[in-house]
Amino acid sequence: MNLHVPQSGKRLLTPISLAIFAVMTNAHVYAADAAPAAADAQAGQAAPAAEQSAPQAAPAAPADNGKITEVYVTATKRTTSLQKTPVAVTALNAAALDDNHVQTIQDVVNLVPGFSATGQGDHGVITMTMRGIGNDSAKTEYADPEVASFVDGVYSPRPEGATALLFDLDAIEVLRGPQGTLWGRNSTVGAVNMQTVKPEIGSNAGNFELGYGNYARLGARGALNIPINSTMAMRVSVVHEQHDGYVDYQAPNIPSLASQQAAAAPVIAAWNTAHPTNPIAFQPINPNNYVRMGKKYSAQDQSAARLSFLWQPSADLKWNISYEHYIDRGTPSINLLQQQRPGQDFWSALVDTAPSVDRESNSVRSRVDWQINPDIAMAYIAGYSRFNGSSTFDQDGGANPATSFTTASSSASAGYQANNTVGSKYKNYSHELEFMSTGKREVDWLLGLYYANEDNSIRFDIPIMNGTEQGTVNWQGSFIQPKETVDSTAAFGQATWNIADAWHLTGGFRYTSDKRKNINGTNNGWSDLTAPQVPVSPSSNPLAAGSGFSTYQNNDGVYKDHKLTGLGRVSYDIDKNNMVFASVSTGYKSGGLQDGGRPYGSETLTNYEVGSKSTFLGGKVRMNNSAYYEKFKGFQFSAPVTNPDGTRGLATNNAEGANVWGLETEIAAKITPVDRVQFTAAYTHAKLKKLIGGSNDYVLPACSIPGISTCLDVTGNDMPHAPKFAMQLQYQHSFELADGTLIPRISTHYETASWLSVFNLGEPDRQKAYNRTDIGLRYDAQAKWYFDAFVRNVEDGKIKTSAMNANGPWQAQYLPPRTFGINVGRSF
Repeated sequence: MNLHVPQSGKRLLTPISLAIFAVMTNAHVYAADAAPAAADAQAGQAAPAAEQSAPQAAPAAPADNGKITEVYVTATKRTTSLQKTPVAVTALNAAALDDNHVQTIQDVVNLVPGFSATGQGDHGVITMTMRGIGNDSAKTEYADPEVASFVDGVYSPRPEGATALLFDLDAIEVLRGPQGTLWGRNSTVGAVNMQTVKPEIGSNAGNFELGYGNYARLGARGALNIPINSTMAMRVSVVHEQHDGYVDYQAPNIPSLASQQAAAAPVIAAWNTAHPTNPIAFQPINPNNYVRMGKKYSAQDQSAARLSFLWQPSADLKWNISYEHYIDRGTPSINLLQQQRPGQDFWSALVDTAPSVDRESNSVRSRVDWQINPDIAMAYIAGYSRFNGSSTFDQDGGANPATSFTTASSSASAGYQANNTVGSKYKNYSHELEFMSTGKREVDWLLGLYYANEDNSIRFDIPIMNGTEQGTVNWQGSFIQPKETVDSTAAFGQATWNIADAWHLTGGFRYTSDKRKNINGTNNGWSDLTAPQVPVSPSSNPLAAGSGFSTYQNNDGVYKDHKLTGLGRVSYDIDKNNMVFASVSTGYKSGGLQDGGRPYGSETLTNYEVGSKSTFLGGKVRMNNSAYYEKFKGFQFSAPVTNPDGTRGLATNNAEGANVWGLETEIAAKITPVDRVQFTAAYTHAKLKKLIGGSNDYVLPACSIPGISTCLDVTGNDMPHAPKFAMQLQYQHSFELADGTLIPRISTHYETASWLSVFNLGEPDRQKAYNRTDIGLRYDAQAKWYFDAFVRNVEDGKIKTSAMNANGPWQAQYLPPRTFGINVGRSF
């Protein structure tokens, strides 16, 4: 549980009620509620020390005053009221994160209009899509995301950051639309900033929680604030979450020995004729090839700890620094058959590659705020992280069972394929220096400098064997990139001219320069048919003589790119409760290098947006709306492909782009002091422009374009993960009892059908319209202990997040089945 305990020790209640539909019927655009964010200015953004303390000092609205608690955000790198911030931003405070049992970014997306996330099993990461734009291949160092992730304002460059456990958070802010001016790198369509709870001087508050649930779920978390002296404090927070995998292992249906011999005989004869110096002989299928014991796919086993320090020698100077250690020993999610074989449970698979994830990261984040004088403040934000990881993954998912040791039931695929990350390492560091005006002035300004460096390496193996791992080699590849670096520098500035009390004109720019290097990278394929026919393993060296491999592609190269992005915005305060705004903003994602050292270009997005923010009925109803049109150019389409010579690689090409427009709304209403409703909704229209794409994940026709084997013209297709309409409705009621408060809640998500790839290949490549409901019951005792029971995915729906048919039958990644549990904790 991510519980931030106010000084009073009481948890702020957030009741909700279905009566908001009466309000919705009068809305002209869809809206969404930004769950109240705790007004903790130490959330870690660029407001100076004096400004940061202001929201913290403001008393929270009493739970029974009939008003919605005021929300403060840092979207403009100043601490401002949500309703006074002319940006499309959703803020989720600690209570909202707890109520929705948020553990990763994938748990956040339903709470934000126009936001989705997709699990990528072969690399065990999560990729994000916002307003219809994303990149499912942004799962290694070869591709960057369109939605940027930040923790306490420090950029997290690789997708593994999105899979980490979220714990001891004050708030999550999700900014929609390009954030290229203030937030910078790869925030083409949006940014997510996670704000950790900071130490408090003079406080010894803390909390702990234990949890239990189905699939043998066990959870534990806690936090303790430790005062050191009148100027220093520290905070320790820990978390552990584990549960068994959702996917059972199927028993193999091994054919009779005679049947195996009949299937293998022609293959053996043809091989021995073609390779007389390296003959093969019949082998019966070894049942031990199949996994029946051990960790299952989709298991969780994650732990993390954070140690934070605060030093505040004066009211004008403050330094927050934290160290975080994260460990993941779970398993990836497997591609399941969309139509299971007769007699098999849906949540099961025929597995011949045992799942594993072994990841570890260490991060340091630092922020210094200094009020130089009454008019100017400075902020210095720095971060460093180091990551090591490996994984094993059954890419075929048992879709094509073996008929003999070297043949499979269908010619659609070889029968055995594993995608194994032998080793992935990266380290990155960043520095950001900001100067800004403070106090009330005619012109508010901010200037900044930024530098970031990444150093990545990876070895990724793909053994593909005919029939079983005992069979002959169909194709094998080992992709070794020992060093890939990124250097990014930027200068940025933004100013708001307060023309009058009601009119505000904002302009900003950011100049970014990026440099990428690939050093000594090689793609290595199986070429020596006289070598032993065995799958490549982590212990083998594909670069060694006699390994059976040869290098077919060198990836060395240098790529440089630069771009000027900007923002123009005008806002008007109709009165103290209503404002409107209009903006034009641009986002940019650098080009880079792909397999073979070939470059691809940058992608850009220009966003035209109008919005409104309103508070009605004396603070009981809050409504925020936005409408946008995006000109998306240079879409970096990445996919695994087979080259005409039979070799494979990851290809990235710049498509023409897409036409995207949409409407979003966020509504929160406090119907009574004990009833509250939240409603979020989005309408998205996202159509591809000119694109001819290929991918080994799908069966596609032969391609007439040189350099690629199969492809499809997808011009005019819908963008993936972009349902036309999606909504989230939450209701919560508080019953005041003699010794505490009982809070039942319900949250339901509905969205229309959406495609799962750019190819739009029919129903298997589509998630049909669905409704998913979560329910919970929480009891907060006056003695500061609580219990929280929950059920997620009440309908037990089978909700696809990606699909493929490369192995013959259609397979898909799915959100978890129905889960339930209880958490018990205490704050002090």
